[in-house]
Amino acid sequence: MSDQRFSLVKQPDGTVLHPISPSCLPQLDLLALRKACASGVCDLTWSLPPLQSKKEKGRTCGNKLERSLKELLESQGERWLEELRRDLPRSFHRHGDLILLGDNCFTLPIWKKIGDLLWSAVANELGAKRLAKMSRISKDGFRSPLVTMLLGDDSWVKHVDNGISYEFDVTKCMFSAGNITEKLRVAGFDCRGETVVDLYAGDGSTWCILVINRNVELQKTSLSSFLCIIFFLSSQVQLCNIADRVNLGLIPSSEDAWPVACRLLKRTTGGVLHIHQNVTSPLQNTAASDGAPQTVSAKSADREVWQAWAEDAANRIASLLKDLTGAPWLMKIQRIEHVKSYAPHVHHVVLDLDCRPCALTGRFLHQS
Repeated sequence: MSDQRFSLVKQPDGTVLHPISPSCLPQLDLLALRKACASGVCDLTWSLPPLQSKKEKGRTCGNKLERSLKELLESQGERWLEELRRDLPRSFHRHGDLILLGDNCFTLPIWKKIGDLLWSAVANELGAKRLAKMSRISKDGFRSPLVTMLLGDDSWVKHVDNGISYEFDVTKCMFSAGNITEKLRVAGFDCRGETVVDLYAGDGSTWCILVINRNVELQKTSLSSFLCIIFFLSSQVQLCNIADRVNLGLIPSSEDAWPVACRLLKRTTGGVLHIHQNVTSPLQNTAASDGAPQTVSAKSADREVWQAWAEDAANRIASLLKDLTGAPWLMKIQRIEHVKSYAPHVHHVVLDLDCRPCALTGRFLHQS
């Protein structure tokens, strides 16, 4: 329904303008929407203001920054050159009052001569109080960010995503805005009364545990009816027979943790495993050997590969559970969800696998 070319606009009187796609206008019933809104909370009305597209808004912001920095350089006796304009940020990440710049801006030596005046001007034009810059992603096996604070000392930020607040240190952690469809899908699960285990707390480091503990405290008001327990990797506690649901959210593969996940499932009732995996699809020829067009689309071919992987995973999980419990289990593929394209011909998918002891399944069938 939203027109993605435009941003929400807050008017001086507090009114918020929501851009609607022209194709959806005939389907809107303003009267019905008004009735659906709580009385006294908000009201709806039509407006046709000259909205500025996201692209135009970004260009305007860039022009203001360019003008400001040009004036700054000239006040310091420096000339404005075309290469300086090309060295300005094209995009950035905003976390509250902190702006995180990428590594492809402010790379020329002249910026260092300006010093703190530069960062104050940039922050002012971008509407921020603090600035940081990411150099690159570390190749330490944990994809640690290499971030330097440019303006301000406190590197902790609060980021709100889909109504949930997260706090983290930008110099030590990254917030992934991707996988949004999977985040929303998981948020819609009804887990009331369940024991849910997430096997991966970031990279499992002590720092990640600290961040998770801090965020659990942050969410206490909304999670008052939930108990959250965090176990360190060094913990010798061998948990088993406790989980109704286990999330294995590690790519490219979570296979090493499959035996742990099976041990965690409740022996008498079983549960659901959410298994993440990068699945590689074979290269598809555009035409058959006789020159005739292919009848199977690339998307259909991808889904066949995902299905084959899911069936193999289900068989292997069934074997692990049988070895663990000494009795057969019934596997049911509930869903194969495509999260995103990870690389050419490589797709991040999630298998929702329902695992139940056969004795339990048989009892249900007999009762029905």
